[in-house]
Amino acid sequence: MEGTKKHTQLADLGEFGLINRLTEKIQLKNESSVKGVGDDAAVLSYPDKKIVITTDLLTEGIHFNLMYVPLKHLGYKAVVVNLSDVFAMNAQPKQITVSIAISAKFSLEAIEELYSGIHLACEKYGVDLIGGDTTTSLTGLTISITAIGEAAEEELTYRSGAQVNDLLCVSGDLGGAYMGLQLLERENEVFKVNPKAQPQFDGYNYILERQLKPEARGDIVSLLKTLGIKPTSMIDISDGLSSEILHLCKNSKVGCNLYEEKVPLDQQTKRMAEELNINPLVAALNGGEDYELLFTVPIDKYDVVKKEFDFTVIGHITPESEGANLVTTGGSVIPLQAQGWNPLK
Repeated sequence: MEGTKKHTQLADLGEFGLINRLTEKIQLKNESSVKGVGDDAAVLSYPDKKIVITTDLLTEGIHFNLMYVPLKHLGYKAVVVNLSDVFAMNAQPKQITVSIAISAKFSLEAIEELYSGIHLACEKYGVDLIGGDTTTSLTGLTISITAIGEAAEEELTYRSGAQVNDLLCVSGDLGGAYMGLQLLERENEVFKVNPKAQPQFDGYNYILERQLKPEARGDIVSLLKTLGIKPTSMIDISDGLSSEILHLCKNSKVGCNLYEEKVPLDQQTKRMAEELNINPLVAALNGGEDYELLFTVPIDKYDVVKKEFDFTVIGHITPESEGANLVTTGGSVIPLQAQGWNPLK
């Protein structure tokens, strides 16, 4: 029938045919990538740099729902969530490997759509796809991506460097990804009842993009370097602001005061939260998947960071004995609790 999409069975290609199809257009762009796809292992060369490596796993039914997540967006996001961890080390990502487990329900064209998003992310962030693996899944799609980055030893930033009186800062705004997910889930439930219903997404493009196509904040890392600021500690916000603050405090052996009125929230986030009767602050503290950077800087950098539109000073570091606390708009002091994403629940 004319206009029907072609669906090539993966079994017709075999594993090696699939690998050849997915890797035939790869071109290496980084000098450190000596050898990529096509041998028993990739070869990298880093004579004067420290290497950072991070891995993230995305599983169908746990991390994403293909009822409303386009495959191209999923491929893009799978790369971005790994690059975000590299940027959180104050490093630059250079290479990734991609491994996937695929069930029989996927055609070649579907997997190529997934990889088109992977390639798009590689192109945008200047990283090389240098290898990976493919296998069969009996339950759905699983994606595992490893990202490799580099940094001079003196540039690396860990979670453990925050000092008392440091400013607690965040990039961008928070809670949007979580509210975008709630919107998608709501419309998916409507679709289950009435497949002819049109999704009600008007006016919420920003929070939908925050969930479906997030960006890693390499621009923030570059901006900090331009400003001559090296964060004393840094982490990306994948599991919710409260969880990440507690990670920083635990690793740095400090406490902190986070001020409720300083937490940056987008208007769409607040509007969607009101529509669903959710406190937007709860979305920011516990929602996760914002992939913004949470970092600390010395207090003498205040005049520099306060001028930047994409930074918000949300609190300050205190002695460990004082604990990690939320200071409400009314002045109450409440201990922070990690109520974000727990994959084992």
